[in-house]
Amino acid sequence: MLISEAAHKSGLSVHTIRFYEKSNLLPPINRGTDGHRRFSPENIEWLILLSSLRETGMSLKRMKYFADLYKQGNKTVSERKEVLLKHSHNLELQKASLNNCAKILAAKLQLYENILEEK
Repeated sequence: MLISEAAHKSGLSVHTIRFYEKSNLLPPINRGTDGHRRFSPENIEWLILLSSLRETGMSLKRMKYFADLYKQGNKTVSERKEVLLKHSHNLELQKASLNNCAKILAAKLQLYENILEEK
């Protein structure tokens, strides 16, 4: 599939996909006889994963480390798993913090609602 289709399927912009490719964050992308990129299902899975990792706060440096591990093959599965477990733990901490903030905001909104009802 072409880059425009890959962008649509992954939810990333064409610019971001090119950036990820130049940063060596993706497995190799084949090119057709016309020179255009041909994205495989594996490439799309990687784009979706990278998008999720970035959206949840993983640094590009850490993503690069993860991608480099992947390129070394199955001998790095345990290391890759550890990277994702650590990231998952960080997400749980972020969710707890956000839930706490949401409770504080809900209490403040309820206070304002009570004040407005008294008028």
